[in-house]
Order: sequence, then C-alpha cells, then structure tokens
Amino acid sequence: MELKTDKQWLRLLMIVGGCLCVLLGVIGLFVPMMPGAVFLIIAAWLFARSSERFHQWLITHKRLGPIVNAWQSGRGFERALRRRILLLMWASMLLSSALIGKIWVAVLLATCGICTTAYILKQPVYD
Repeated sequence: MELKTDKQWLRLLMIVGGCLCVLLGVIGLFVPMMPGAVFLIIAAWLFARSSERFHQWLITHKRLGPIVNAWQSGRGFERALRRRILLLMWASMLLSSALIGKIWVAVLLATCGICTTAYILKQPVYD
C-alpha cells in the first residue's frame, strides 16, 4: 500500500512522523495518561502509506505488533496482551501517584484508570 504520489518530501515527512509516533507510543506504554497505543496506530497508518518496510517492521515487532494488529484486525485483544496492558497501565499510575504524592493526582489517575480499564475490558478478547 505505497503512497501514490511523486512528492518525495511528503513520503519522507510521513516516515519521520511515523518514527516519532513509534517513539511516543513506546514512551506512552510506560507513562500514565499518554496514549501509547494511539501513537502506534497512527505510526502504522503513516508507514502503510509511505514505507512498506517500516510498516512490516512495526506490525511484525514482537512487542509493538500485537497492539497494532489487535486494532487493525477488529478481533480485539489477545487475553495475555490485555492483561499486560492493564498491568503496565496500573503499575505506572501507582508509581506516578506515589512519586508525586498528591491526593488529587491519585484520584485523577484512579478515575482515568477505572474508565480505561472498563473500556479495555469491554473489547473483544481471544486466546
């Protein structure tokens, strides 16, 4: 699914944007309130339209690929992936709450965590 344009600058811009989104996605997997999966999905979209090589790398990556594939397929999450997402999300929120030490931060993170957990648990799951 290569980009159908002669504009090399646009293709290069999309590759750079995709790389930036991968970087933000990886950071977002560990930082609460930063949507890591969203950045990875955007990166997959950019790569699919600019570089088949980068797109294949992302969707076949051992750790990042399952997140993107779960979204693209519409099948939902593999049960183990869903557990890993929830575990990392809650661990990072608890660590952030402990490091910041403000009750309002803990309440805000807990509220966002509960809503996100509810959303993730509503998604289809497969083994």
